[in-house]
Amino acid sequence: MASPNLAGYQAYQKNKFQTASPHRLTLMLYDGAIKFAGKAKESIDNGDIAGANFNVTKTQDIVYELLSSLNEKQGGEIASNLKKLYFYMIDRLIEGNIKKQSTPINEVISLLQELRSAWVEIGKGGTLG
Repeated sequence: MASPNLAGYQAYQKNKFQTASPHRLTLMLYDGAIKFAGKAKESIDNGDIAGANFNVTKTQDIVYELLSSLNEKQGGEIASNLKKLYFYMIDRLIEGNIKKQSTPINEVISLLQELRSAWVEIGKGGTLG
């Protein structure tokens, strides 16, 4: 049986995602991808093959989620360019995972950080909640 504190925390976490704006959810996805990519790089650097594979796969899952959230009809050229960039990131993650090299993972982290920063700036405009 879960402790009351654990149950309350789990309810809070679930509510946090269910009530977040689309803008906030996208930021959360970027944060998660950056976190798991960082762990993947650390695992590669430490020779932890299983950890690297796990964290690269988590990062890929999040990038696929970002990809699936694109609306190319509404987003036009920007969405189309993001789609290409997300596929590029996935290719680099696969390369880093197969070769167990951190350079491609570092590149993905840098790209994700740039996109996250841009998304933060978009949110400051007040139009995306």
